[in-house]
Amino acid sequence: MNNRENDEMEIDLKEICCLLLDRIGIICLSAVILAAAGFIVSRFVMTPQYVSETQIYVLSRQNENNVTYSDLQMGSQLINDYAVLIKSRTVLEEVVRELNLEMSAGALGNKISVNPLTDTRILSITVTDPNPETARSIADAVQAAAAVHIKEVMDIEAVNVVAAASLPTAPSSPSVRRYTLMGGVIGVVLSAGIIVVRFLLDDTIKTPDNVERYLGMSTLASIPMAEEEGKKKKGRRRIHRGHGR
Repeated sequence: MNNRENDEMEIDLKEICCLLLDRIGIICLSAVILAAAGFIVSRFVMTPQYVSETQIYVLSRQNENNVTYSDLQMGSQLINDYAVLIKSRTVLEEVVRELNLEMSAGALGNKISVNPLTDTRILSITVTDPNPETARSIADAVQAAAAVHIKEVMDIEAVNVVAAASLPTAPSSPSVRRYTLMGGVIGVVLSAGIIVVRFLLDDTIKTPDNVERYLGMSTLASIPMAEEEGKKKKGRRRIHRGHGR
């Protein structure tokens, strides 16, 4: 029984592969259409987003003259606290008020991302906005307001600016190439899936092999319906022409 089941599975897979190869034109057409749709949507419909980044370094000193190992270790432990303070409501409301932004503090917070750089005590502040100049202005304002708020809350001397906010020259999203590729892949998978599902749900008998396989009966002869229909159509045309004469 296991061998028969394996043989039937191999035959099914071969039939499916042959079916997909036979429908390769439809699959390719679906891939091209959805890839073109992904290109159009990402290129002309979606709003480009620009990212501006600034970096700060926060270090509290126990000794005014020298930086000790405990100072460095404490800075690493407090890095998450600094990140929370940067996106606090106090800082966000100050930035909204300073730049006269037409958005709430919560909406501004969704545009800001704060992440520590790997194996460092440097915090990266990134701002995403459809306008590159607005993104840079917000990043600079957040950095300035956060520096004041961190010094007041954590009672430290200074927050150093590692890199000022840059003016983005190219959008960070959407990626036209990625959306085009995704559209093509979805087109291939979707069209192939529909073809396979229709094939599996179709239980009609089309070939003599299907009769032997599903009904367990041998076929004595087969009538090529396509050829018979073609002959009938040709005969009808000849009859019509005869009447026309």
